[in-house]
Amino acid sequence: MNALDGAVELLDRSLAYTRVALAAVSDDDLGRPTPCAGWDLDRLLAHMEDALDAFGEGAAGEVRLRGAATAAAPRVRRLQRKACDLLGVWSDDPPPRTRIGSHPVDTSVLALAAALEITVHGWDVARSLGLDHPVPDDLADRLLPVARALVTPADRGRRFAGPRPGAGRAGPAVRLLAFLGRDLTGPVGEDSPITDTGPPVAS
Repeated sequence: MNALDGAVELLDRSLAYTRVALAAVSDDDLGRPTPCAGWDLDRLLAHMEDALDAFGEGAAGEVRLRGAATAAAPRVRRLQRKACDLLGVWSDDPPPRTRIGSHPVDTSVLALAAALEITVHGWDVARSLGLDHPVPDDLADRLLPVARALVTPADRGRRFAGPRPGAGRAGPAVRLLAFLGRDLTGPVGEDSPITDTGPPVAS
């Protein structure tokens, strides 16, 4: 299996995980707080939709940098459909390199970033809804090195809070979320900050 095939396989697993949480969202849930400080579920879903659009473009070889998707009904159903369609786009022989703005990157790296972002925001959605839907440890175990490679100190305080302490002996899922600044114990709505600006790397 080459690097791109492995990345697309990981993307498949991330989408399968996150689609469970998205399937549970209704329009009545959009005002719920999320683990992203100051963000309600509607704003998080808008960010996710914009990311899905960008990752879909990436499979064609170029990501056009832009702001977040604008709110429009029916957001929930549209986002669910885009999550279902994304894997098909990535399975259709993407190019080896993709341009993000003016910067070329290996397409496999973009697929890994997509898998990371989609998984973590799937957890955010599940936590917002109060669902018992932890990230599977085998998925988290594969995403941990991706997170460590892609999340830099410059991202802290802008896309992510600092890593949470005390997760050294925990399982892979807890270590992944703690590394990305997620608080598994505090109230929903007071966890890590995210923004919807910049290139599509996990946030």
